[in-house]
Amino acid sequence: MSGRPFVVREFIRWSDVDLMGIIRYDAYTRFYELAESELWRAIGVPHSAFLERFGIMLPRCVMHVDYVSSPVLDERLEVRTYVSQVGTTSLTLNFDIYGAAGMLRSKGYLLLVCVEADVRNITKRPWPEEFIRLLEPYRMSVEAARGVEAATQPRSSV
Repeated sequence: MSGRPFVVREFIRWSDVDLMGIIRYDAYTRFYELAESELWRAIGVPHSAFLERFGIMLPRCVMHVDYVSSPVLDERLEVRTYVSQVGTTSLTLNFDIYGAAGMLRSKGYLLLVCVEADVRNITKRPWPEEFIRLLEPYRMSVEAARGVEAATQPRSSV
């Protein structure tokens, strides 16, 4: 794997913080969702196209967050997103969030599962080969991703 992270930047908003102006623990999900949605859009498969193009849905079976340091209101965060593991029916989508002066604020991941698009009968299925090929530029190990300097050129700026 010799990919690079997909990068989005977003400010911490009033709705993301507590009364002390520090990000709430649940606000990280907004940043993960933003980065994931923009990654799918960048590879040409927005959320609305998964069903039509591949006949699949991507439920999450694990969400993990390590809170490293506390960002504050109006701080601009950089979310670096990459795929660290791909199995037959699941993949790990990683999120490393950096704040002011390149300080690591959070690191986490989602474990996504590929399932048939029939919500009455949820059945795992192998990833479509085309989808995995589209992800290839963003596949890298966690160690390699965290060694990438802050000067990484963004693929998107939201």
